[in-house]
Parts: sequence; structure tokens; C-alpha cells
Amino acid sequence: MSRVLYLHGFASGPSSRKAQFFRERFTQRGVPFETPDLARDGFRQLTVTGQMKVIEEAARGEPVNLIGSSLGGYLAALYAARHPEVETVVLIAPAFDFARRWRQRLGPEAFAAWRETGRLTVHHYGTGEAAEIGFGFIEDALRYHGEPEFDQPALLFHGLRDDLCPYEVSVAYAARHPNVRVQLFDTGHEMTDVVEEMWKPLPRFFSFL
Repeated sequence: MSRVLYLHGFASGPSSRKAQFFRERFTQRGVPFETPDLARDGFRQLTVTGQMKVIEEAARGEPVNLIGSSLGGYLAALYAARHPEVETVVLIAPAFDFARRWRQRLGPEAFAAWRETGRLTVHHYGTGEAAEIGFGFIEDALRYHGEPEFDQPALLFHGLRDDLCPYEVSVAYAARHPNVRVQLFDTGHEMTDVVEEMWKPLPRFFSFL
């Protein structure tokens, strides 16, 4: 039976509102649905490489369907590009090229301070508290392709008022990849207010529903 892996975003977790929504919908239909903790080794030590290892262990080299939100969307694209056994991909406000854009957004002084101290304080949406992320996170991320290319059928959802991951990047990405169909919503980055709308095309997209 087909499995679905949900990949949560940066500073989020398996119990996020979107993860809970999709878990309920898929389990109601008898579809195995898993939400691995991508920061299981600790948020301070988070890296793209470490998160990819978590996904690989959860997938077990088997055919899986991926749903990824924000950084999880980027990771879903990266994993699908490296694993042809992935069947389908759903990207929710994917954080394409996030490492370069984050570096630009911080500015040279803040980025240099992060490198010097080895830590940056950010808001953790999963806990609702401040948390530190190590410089190794961005250092590791910059080694990866900012916009991974994969061949599997994909749906891409993005908000027109996203102030973290520009929707224009997703539109341009879909225009270059005929396997990717994009749908835009009048909402921001979180997209929790349009989960019902995002669900509507999924029964047609996933052949096993």
C-alpha cells in the first residue's frame, strides 16, 4: 500500500496544524501517514544533511509519496530528485533557494555575527519559544542545489502574500518543469487557513485515494 510522508517546516514539528490536518484526512481513508521529526537530533544541530538522513530512514528505500511544507517542501524536492522510487510530491510554500535568500535577508553584519558566535536565535513555531540554531545549518545548506529538479508528478501550493518564500519563485519553477502544477491562494506563508482548499485536488492527484 502507498505511504505518505509529511515533512514539516523549519522550527516546526510533527504536530503542526497542517500535519495534523493531513494525517486525519489520510488515515480516515486507510492510508499510512507518517510525520518524522526532522529535528530529532536537536534543533541546535539541525542541518539539511541530517534531515535527509531522517527522511531516508523513514522511507526505507520504498516507494513513498511526499508532502512537504516550507523547508520540508524543499527537502521533499531534494529527496525526490535523488530517489526515483518516490511516486508523487506535494509542495506547500517550498523554501527553494532558502540558504542564499536567508543570507541576503540577514545582511552581511548579522551573517558574520552568526558565523563568529556559531549561533542565531530564531522563533520556534513548534514550541512557541526562542531557540538557537547553529551556523552549521546554513553552512551545510549552501552545499546543496537551491532548486532541486525531480521528474515525479507534483502539485505546488503557494500563497500570494507569502513574505518568507516568494511565490514568484514557485511560479517560475513550475514554468520550467512540466511535471509540476502550481496553484496559488490569497494567503500568507503558513497556509493553515486554506488547508481545505489544498485538500480538494488531492483525491484526484493521488491514485490510491
